[in-house]
Amino acid sequence: MIPESGPMSIIETRRLTKYYGKSPGIVDLDLAVEEGEIFGFIGPNGAGKSTTIRSLLGLIFPTSGSGRIFGLDIVRDTKEIKKRVGYMPAEAGYYHKMDVAELLRYSAGFYDGDGEERMRELAGVLGLDLDRKIADLSRGNQRKVAIVQSLLHRPRLLILDEPTIGLDPLVQARFFDILREENRRGTTVFFSSHTLSEVQKMCGRVAIIKDGRVAAIEDIENLRKKQLRKVEVEFLAPADTATLGLEGLISPRVDKNVLSFMYSGSVDALVSALAVRSVRDLLIEEPTLEEIFMHYYSDTEERRGAGEPGPDPVEKGTGKESAEPRAGTIASPGYDGSGKDDG
Repeated sequence: MIPESGPMSIIETRRLTKYYGKSPGIVDLDLAVEEGEIFGFIGPNGAGKSTTIRSLLGLIFPTSGSGRIFGLDIVRDTKEIKKRVGYMPAEAGYYHKMDVAELLRYSAGFYDGDGEERMRELAGVLGLDLDRKIADLSRGNQRKVAIVQSLLHRPRLLILDEPTIGLDPLVQARFFDILREENRRGTTVFFSSHTLSEVQKMCGRVAIIKDGRVAAIEDIENLRKKQLRKVEVEFLAPADTATLGLEGLISPRVDKNVLSFMYSGSVDALVSALAVRSVRDLLIEEPTLEEIFMHYYSDTEERRGAGEPGPDPVEKGTGKESAEPRAGTIASPGYDGSGKDDG
């Protein structure tokens, strides 16, 4: 039985690790997602996001460590967990000869209750034609199918892996409205993405993952306060790193008259410092996601420093690295069947 609702972690992992042979997918992953949160999980492609999600859902076996959803073990109790979880994979493979309504009814059959009314409600909001064949749908419309499929049974937990891929801005806005409404009704949302602006818009907290390890877990408000900017200043005379004397100046680089750096301080202070100097040109822009991750992840690397080595993949092996779901579990019709992480 699933424990009664109350203050608890809906998702909890302890040193969760997955190796593909000798290649690490995720290493010593510790997460705690509280009930009622919209929790962001962000990292560049290949960081371990999809490996984490597939391990949580019992689609692949962890090499070591543990995880619980609703207080239930992700390996032993995966069948029970799936009854209460909605999952939207980054890439879904569907039965192309089915029409949309037929596929969604098939999917609803894995759960209790009749999903007909819910299917028509969500299709109406998203502008999804239920009578069209899957084979005739654009990528964007196939993503709409995945959204509806994940929400048909009103899940207690919604796990989304790069959910906005292929959605145009209008549909994306409608999708976010749906997520907010589901969250108001009590659904916990685990929102995995490589787009920082999406996570900032939707989530209360975010875990930053790179190379299979969590580099930081931040409140979104704190992340905004620390928001980095990429600055390039061209002076009339040769520059040096002491030119500005500003707090929040990170990783400065000098190339003749040009000073480039990441900046976490006040824009007003930056403009004031530049106003009394001879500036030929100024560029301030949002850094790339990779640059943001490198800023956070460099702190993690420094803390590890000469520290403890990563786990030995040979010692960690359990012989359970199959990418297939366990016998007796119910795989979503949208599961793409791949075990290797793509995000």
